[in-house]
Amino acid sequence: MPTPLTRRTFLASTSAAALAARLPVPASARKLRILVLGGTGFLGPAVVNAGRARGHEFTLFNRGRTNPELFKDVEQLRGQRRRPNPKNPKAEPQDLKSLENRKWDAVVDTSAYFTGEVEDMCKVLAGNVGQYVYISSISVYKTLEQDASPVDEQSPLCECADKYTLEIGKNYENYGALKRYCEDAVEAAFPGKATRIRPGYIVGPGDPTDRFTYWPARFLRGGECLAPGAPDNDLQFLDVRDLGEWIVHTIENKVVGAFNAVGFDGRISTAEFLHTGKGTLNHGCSFTWVDDAFLEANNVSPWGEMGCWTPTAKNGHSDNRRSLAAGARYRPIAETIRDTAAWVKDGRGNGKWSAGMTAEREVELLAKWKAR
Repeated sequence: MPTPLTRRTFLASTSAAALAARLPVPASARKLRILVLGGTGFLGPAVVNAGRARGHEFTLFNRGRTNPELFKDVEQLRGQRRRPNPKNPKAEPQDLKSLENRKWDAVVDTSAYFTGEVEDMCKVLAGNVGQYVYISSISVYKTLEQDASPVDEQSPLCECADKYTLEIGKNYENYGALKRYCEDAVEAAFPGKATRIRPGYIVGPGDPTDRFTYWPARFLRGGECLAPGAPDNDLQFLDVRDLGEWIVHTIENKVVGAFNAVGFDGRISTAEFLHTGKGTLNHGCSFTWVDDAFLEANNVSPWGEMGCWTPTAKNGHSDNRRSLAAGARYRPIAETIRDTAAWVKDGRGNGKWSAGMTAEREVELLAKWKAR
């Protein structure tokens, strides 16, 4: 019988043959030693699975609290990267001792949010690591915050008054700027050896945010679906497994610089996404299109209460041509939808949903839309 599709099997047992075949192995391929800061959350396991499928050796550095059952056969170093916040008297002291006097070919930093903490990490690893891969965010772009203009890697970046603040802000107002300053710290410590990856929405099985997962679950339920905004609105997201494979590719090929890690190789609209989900999972779905103005007037939050929706006027496009030229590849969205739906059916961890519209709210909004 086939292995049940569970969180554990997705995060720790992805098919080695499928992963290894997706990207070409460079002519100078050799077994690499890769350090991952974090490694047991969402993106980290995708990197570890992709790299192990290609024969690389991993070390994970973390506190041992998130999914501790994962990767029992991988070296795990314990420590704490966070600087204590003076506002939190119970905060643990920073502890990077287990990283001292060790050498790796590359480090993948999936868990950095604060400038000073990145500088601390760079001081410990400088001279002992060949390449620093920092996972940033497309939130670094100033124009995405302001007017949704299209952005590429040369677009203006966010700023904040204090780059060493330990406060992201109640509404995440410092998030983009702090990610930018973390990038700066990595580039300063590893000149010519820094890879700055700027993802948008990372989706797929195991996603703790539920921002994308709402839709595979909704397709499974079937019936009349509230379809948000303009059918031709541009959608950009990235399967976590594709990002994990491409991160390994950047290490194998020493790809450095800044890259927007967003989909796709071509354009995908909201209508194409919804009809792909219907065709993949449940032909019993139908779609009633509800416009941006109505959703905003009824306080529906983009990518919060309504997954995969941003009002057209605020929907900035991120140019991904540099990452495509550097080897990024994307699986069919039907595969991401199908695999995420399987994870939902398996229980999705059985926790409370972090995002998505309730069935009752959807019925209420559809009735209100039709009666307007």
